[in-house]
Amino acid sequence: MDDKTRIQLTAAEMSGLWSQYINDSLATCVNRYFLEKVEDEEVRPIVEWVIRTAKENLAIVRAIFQKEDFPIPIGFSEQDVNPQAPKLFSDTFVLIYLRQMSIMALTANSAALGLVTRPDVIDFHKRIVDKAIDLQDQTRDLMLKQGTYVRPPYISVPDKVDFIEKQSFLTGFFGKKRSFTSIEITHLFLNVQTNAIGKALITGLAQTAQDKEVKQFLLRGMQLSQKFVEIFSRILINEDLPAPMNWDSAVTDSTTPVFSDKLIMFHVSAMIAAGIGNFGMAMAASPRRDLGARYASLIPEISLYAEDAANLMIKHGWLEEPPQADNRDELIKGE
Repeated sequence: MDDKTRIQLTAAEMSGLWSQYINDSLATCVNRYFLEKVEDEEVRPIVEWVIRTAKENLAIVRAIFQKEDFPIPIGFSEQDVNPQAPKLFSDTFVLIYLRQMSIMALTANSAALGLVTRPDVIDFHKRIVDKAIDLQDQTRDLMLKQGTYVRPPYISVPDKVDFIEKQSFLTGFFGKKRSFTSIEITHLFLNVQTNAIGKALITGLAQTAQDKEVKQFLLRGMQLSQKFVEIFSRILINEDLPAPMNWDSAVTDSTTPVFSDKLIMFHVSAMIAAGIGNFGMAMAASPRRDLGARYASLIPEISLYAEDAANLMIKHGWLEEPPQADNRDELIKGE
């Protein structure tokens, strides 16, 4: 007899748990390597905390899946990382990287909380949000202490509250352009910063990747990231606003393989998806037409890059399949 008190996982709950499991298995591998190479004794406890948190998350999701007879994802394991490889990134970059990952976790799990209903799944996503905020605090505080935190630009405080009275607020292609709003500046700064971090990460991964196709794919990613950094930096500088620094110098000259090509491709694909989301949010928050159109023109290019990543992963058998709805046609035909 069916248990009437048992609540089945919804598609949203499955996808959130499945994605977080894959991500935490990746985080365990990446930070295992960071822990082996970190030299700064103030950074080390943060890396240890991330590994401990990721392992706890994996155990929670594994227990939920086992209860539901849900296949445990493969994700990533010790086979996907070489902790003995030489140091590839500076300790400062490790902090910046972890801060960026916490932002991605916060975004994904905040969105999941708006869709999930089962109490244990709600508690899990709340846990991830709390941990992501904690990691934000740890990395921000240490970067401020060490003088490596890059703040967004400062602008003057408004004299008074005002309302938009003219359609010229939306223009931007021709004639006199208004100054950027604080919201538009924030998104420009964010997109320079995330692409600069992404370029440094991809540079290190490209140096150590083994498959020639993967290397070529990563080289293209470096070029795209540099292009986006230059576009958004130029826009800020033309408005007499500072642009964030690049992090190319945070990558060493090591070429010894660190991560499996499978892990590399998944990680870069996740960052591409986050980049598309950033562009979409920036476009929605930028009423000046020329700026919104600039974001819109870049989304197809990065989307094509994401598709090429998926095709490359499928070709090599690296793309783990997310939970899917039943195919009724196949069931009816008995295929």
